[in-house]
Amino acid sequence: MKLSDRAAIVTGGGRGIGLAIALALAREGADVLVFSRTLSEVEATAAEIQSLGRRGIALRASVFNPDDVSLVVNRAMDEFGKIDILVNNAGIQGPIGLLLDNDIDAWIETAYTFLVGTFLCCKAVLPYMIERRQGKIMNLSGGGAATPRPRFSAYAASKAGVVRLTETLAEELRQFNIQVNAIAPGTVNTRMQDHILAAGKAAGAQALSEAKHCKETGGVPPEKAAALAVFLAAEASNGFTGKLISAVYDPWTEWTSRVDELSACPSYTLRRIDPFTLRPLKDKWPFGS
Repeated sequence: MKLSDRAAIVTGGGRGIGLAIALALAREGADVLVFSRTLSEVEATAAEIQSLGRRGIALRASVFNPDDVSLVVNRAMDEFGKIDILVNNAGIQGPIGLLLDNDIDAWIETAYTFLVGTFLCCKAVLPYMIERRQGKIMNLSGGGAATPRPRFSAYAASKAGVVRLTETLAEELRQFNIQVNAIAPGTVNTRMQDHILAAGKAAGAQALSEAKHCKETGGVPPEKAAALAVFLAAEASNGFTGKLISAVYDPWTEWTSRVDELSACPSYTLRRIDPFTLRPLKDKWPFGS
């Protein structure tokens, strides 16, 4: 199996994308600790992991509580003796509507959940990864990170921050053989789509249309993001770091033999579009003209 004898932590692993990723890692041989603020959900995930013959641990914890995060990482080290993989998946929809009308506390909580939570979890596992000079970190992004998303300012700004944090941390950790990448999972049929529909006009016509289409068609299967997470966690992606990858649209299944080439170019990163940035992108573009 691709992840035999690996140890992973998945935040928000009780449902949706986090659940799919946790189970995909376990199927490939990893032991997985899952946590969220809803214990019953992650307990169900842990039970499924155990049914696959792997060690599954469930904890109730908040990603933006430093004490909680420390307890989670300490528990993982006690149980597994190491941490090979971290998946920062926990997130919330946040306030929907014009920024002028957004609740301040809800806006801040969204930023804390996505951006601060990702920072705290990364900071907590890094000493153990650096000591062993290996590790894989995957941060869930998308949803307005690369393009504007009006009426979802807290969500979009937080997701964009996660991508730039991913790129920056990837550069800091190259010397330690730790890879950090961001996953854009596509429009998955999660509770967030229900929240958009419930918001009505406040969400805007485009978001409502997309949410309705997602509910009608079933949306993008969360297993697509899970398959990408397995690729990024496995040895086949060693050296591939600092990228935002679409689980749906990017040909990442074809990249195994081109990891070094892709890592050296600015493709699949957030950049301002201007002559200064386009020139090196054109010079280093690995896919031909």
